[in-house]
Amino acid sequence: MSRLKIFTGNANPDLAKEICAYLCIPLGSTVIKRFSDGEVNVEIRDNVRGVDVFVIQPTCPPVNDHLMELLILMDGLKRASAMRVTAVLPYYGYARQDRKVLPRAPITAKLVADLLTAAGVSRLLTMDLHAGQIQGFFNIPVDHLYSAPVMLEYIKAKYGNDIVIVSPDAGGVERARAFAKRLSASLAIIDKRRVVPNVAQVLNIIGEVDGKTAILLDDMVDTAGTLAQSAAALRREGAKHIYACSTHAVLSGPAIERLEKSEIEELVVTNTIPLGPKAACRKIHVLTVAPLLGEAIKRIHFQDSVSSLFV
Repeated sequence: MSRLKIFTGNANPDLAKEICAYLCIPLGSTVIKRFSDGEVNVEIRDNVRGVDVFVIQPTCPPVNDHLMELLILMDGLKRASAMRVTAVLPYYGYARQDRKVLPRAPITAKLVADLLTAAGVSRLLTMDLHAGQIQGFFNIPVDHLYSAPVMLEYIKAKYGNDIVIVSPDAGGVERARAFAKRLSASLAIIDKRRVVPNVAQVLNIIGEVDGKTAILLDDMVDTAGTLAQSAAALRREGAKHIYACSTHAVLSGPAIERLEKSEIEELVVTNTIPLGPKAACRKIHVLTVAPLLGEAIKRIHFQDSVSSLFV
């Protein structure tokens, strides 16, 4: 492990420290400052010549600041002769812009991939991408982990047996089906139409939820509009208990207020994104993915198989 170093920006230092504690190595020393006009200035204080370097930096809000920090860190490490630089993005920002939905729309997820590659990233380690095909935007190896092992363990211990896994939209059916299979649970789908960005309307529930414990499953929760509407629809259809699980807790705008007023009894998220004061919300329970990411980093460093983590 002497040839392995981990660095981080300002996006999620607590997660980076947890990963370093799992690996029993110190966190690399960096100083990140800003000039008076907002430009990012990075100083790497550790020697990285010939070292296998991992940079832990989810591109969470403020997305552009953290993305720029990551790019500058990557450039600095490559110029310092690091043997290999792996970007660890537990949360991949701009992932929702993965295709053209309008005639003159950008594909920003591809642009971010190009920026990372141009900055010198040798490999990408990420978790629960909004769209799996984003892996194809890179011409470098991509290790795509899932929070499922952590989530499943909690669900089995907490929510009992009479469970129905609910996908809040058609795009999440594959994820929901995988959870339902591992839990020997039934599956339900919510027919949702998105009128404008961040505004959705629940139309119908496909599947039986009456008298059951419903678990809404999504990759991220942003403004919580979809979850709140879905929970209300599930309650109208007779669901006994309503919980929600989401890997990435973006929780922007009115999300906390909506969550507090919703029918959701508990929202289970991971620490891919730091919650800060939002963690005080009584309905939020945070699970750590540090051991999962730490194990992946160790296996990548020692050239061992990572496939057993892709479940």
